[in-house]
Parts: sequence; structure tokens; C-alpha cells
Amino acid sequence: MSREQLHAFLARVQDDPALRLTVQAAATADDVAQLALAMGFEFSGDELLRASGQRIGRVTVTKNDIPGEYS
Repeated sequence: MSREQLHAFLARVQDDPALRLTVQAAATADDVAQLALAMGFEFSGDELLRASGQRIGRVTVTKNDIPGEYS
């Protein structure tokens, strides 16, 4: 079910420019997942990261590499 939730959230992101900017400014995938949860969409940051590189609707999920980030 969470994959469907992720797809539904990304559909909302593609249609809402302000939300798109908020998502792009998020520091981590978990931050995006928390934002989505506040809007009623439930998925984890890990699920979002697994979608990295995929195009879902008109949104391409891209992992941002932050300098100094530990793996």
C-alpha cells in the first residue's frame, strides 16, 4: 500500500508548484516522508530512496548527495 501512497503523493507534487519547492528543499528522504505523512500519505524515506532514478508520472525521483553526509 505504501507504494501507492508514494505514487499518489508524487502526483500531488507534480501538480503543486509550492509543494514541489518544499520537497526539493527537504534535506532528507525522511523529511519528505514526514511532510507527506502530515498530508495523509504514508510511506518511508527508504521507500522514497528506492524509487530514486525512476520517473513516476511527470516526476523523476532523484536522491541528492549532500557533501559531508555519512553512509
